[in-house]
Amino acid sequence: MQQERKYVMSIAGFDPSGGAGLLADIKTVEQHKVYGLSVSTATTLQTENKFYSVEWEKIEAVLKSVDVLLDSYPVQIIKIGVVPSFEYLSQLVSHIKNKNAEIKIVVDPIIKSSTGFDFQKTIDKKYLITVLKNVYLITPNMQEAMLLTNTSDSKEAAKQLSEHCSVLLKGGHNEKEAGVDYLYMNGECLELKPSINNLSAKHGSGCVLSAAIVANLALGEDLKTACQKAKKYVEQFLGSNSSLLGFHNV
Repeated sequence: MQQERKYVMSIAGFDPSGGAGLLADIKTVEQHKVYGLSVSTATTLQTENKFYSVEWEKIEAVLKSVDVLLDSYPVQIIKIGVVPSFEYLSQLVSHIKNKNAEIKIVVDPIIKSSTGFDFQKTIDKKYLITVLKNVYLITPNMQEAMLLTNTSDSKEAAKQLSEHCSVLLKGGHNEKEAGVDYLYMNGECLELKPSINNLSAKHGSGCVLSAAIVANLALGEDLKTACQKAKKYVEQFLGSNSSLLGFHNV
């Protein structure tokens, strides 16, 4: 008989292609032998290379779903993906922390989809700081980090963000240091180099990375190890085939 699995929750959007959002998160955590619960923030219509539309869920409905799941399952780690605004995100984070202050929250601050759709056209700094002070980790790519801080240097941006919480600066779009991520935590900056080069870009790779981090944290890994293991998982995902839709096979 199998051992009982750890529970994590993904609060994110539904992508019918299965490449990003809730479906990608659940595929990822299940590969790590962690049970994934999910709450939808949006219903999107998209494929791996084209975005058509999005319909947002009302925050009241999302909070009610979160309450039901937290009352029913021993969730200690939650990932939050795409949301319509930082005010929405702030309400969600505050609600979770009021429900259980011990829950670790990982936020993947999706501002633009890989297919080019802008989810958030403005960054409200008041709500941003409130969010950062209440989350465990954020996982921006270079562009997202600069947009969040209104700076032109991604490393400086990550350093500024890390004054409030840990930051994993994703290096997938780094032309000078291809595939190198930087983890900012406790005043330190740790370089996470790729172990495989010449990988194929994938729709939803950022979702997969943050979900893998959450899964590894649920399994008891510290943050550095969780990020290192998640990076290796994503490299396998990126190398699974040459199309924009990756396969989850570890």
